[in-house]
Amino acid sequence: MSQLTQLSDAPSFDFKEYRGLDDKVLNLRIKAVKQNLGDRLVILGHHYQQDGVIAHADLRGDSLQLSQLAGERDCDAIVFCGVHFMAETADIVSNTPEKIESRDGRRVTVMLPDMAAGCSMADMAAINQVQDAWDDIGEVIDTNDITPVTYINSAASLKAFCGRHNGIVCTSSNADRVLRWAFERTSRVLFFPDQHLGRNTALAMGIEDSQMPVWNPYDDDLGGNSVQQMKDSRVILWKGHCSVHQMFKPEHVHDFRDKHPGIKILVHPECPREVNDIADISGSTGKILKTVQEAPAGTKWAIGTELHLVNRLKQEHPEQEIHFLSPVMCMCATMYRIDLAHLCWTLENLAAGTPVNVVRVDEETSRWSDVALQRMLDLG
Repeated sequence: MSQLTQLSDAPSFDFKEYRGLDDKVLNLRIKAVKQNLGDRLVILGHHYQQDGVIAHADLRGDSLQLSQLAGERDCDAIVFCGVHFMAETADIVSNTPEKIESRDGRRVTVMLPDMAAGCSMADMAAINQVQDAWDDIGEVIDTNDITPVTYINSAASLKAFCGRHNGIVCTSSNADRVLRWAFERTSRVLFFPDQHLGRNTALAMGIEDSQMPVWNPYDDDLGGNSVQQMKDSRVILWKGHCSVHQMFKPEHVHDFRDKHPGIKILVHPECPREVNDIADISGSTGKILKTVQEAPAGTKWAIGTELHLVNRLKQEHPEQEIHFLSPVMCMCATMYRIDLAHLCWTLENLAAGTPVNVVRVDEETSRWSDVALQRMLDLG
């Protein structure tokens, strides 16, 4: 049994004790726990995290990449400095039946420092809403001819829905490959929860906007669409979006080009079509990082993605001129909930044998989620 298993009679530390502690004190206490637990602990830091937190991360990356890397580690506990769906994915990937068996029945404990760190996009598609939409669509279209595709930024219940219905998961870097895989099997796709990633990817594949109706889960009349729109559809888009990337506007692009001749616009495909279409480059977080890392000195960029990531790129590449695309300082507010106090509180409770904020996906949901994830991973 893991030395980090919770002790039922041991009281956990109260988070109130950590509020107001100086960052220097928190940093020292975090480092002490990390040194004490050693390889038994892995701290994951998403690219959007604030600098003070990500400085303590053993691994830095996007949500799926981090979960995969952590799943390969022989550890007892994972602390995911990200948001809730990311911790769910880490639990699914790290605790498959095969991996649990290889560890003689031992699970890896996955924790999220603040359970209030959610994702507004993921919250825009609840499992009951998706199931209701599937049933309603089935009244006018044969759902056997629809492949459900969920973005990785979604709850485990939606990944499991895709697993059960011959569907698949996608990321912003492989959405094109996933849609092509889907269209080899069915003539239509139901894409959720981010309409912009789905639309931008499908448009690049030659699918017309008129073939992509948007499903509003709060409209009881076929999601706000006609029967004919459903029958003419190729990609049914969910009415969801990222609150950060939704902030970028075409006028921001035009303004930077007017004021900074020669500047290149680099955006994430979660941005609205009006921005994505006029950008010089559109790509996943990984592509954004690689593009800047490989660019020659003196290159000028206006980047449309999360503020902390852009600022970090600016610090790491002083040889280039890097700007945040929007005049409004928009950051991932839910990701920002993970701070040094929450991280220290989580780690010290873990070290004391009283894990807090444990994220554990039920066995059935985990199994079907893994099916959908594996279909994506098999694409390479």
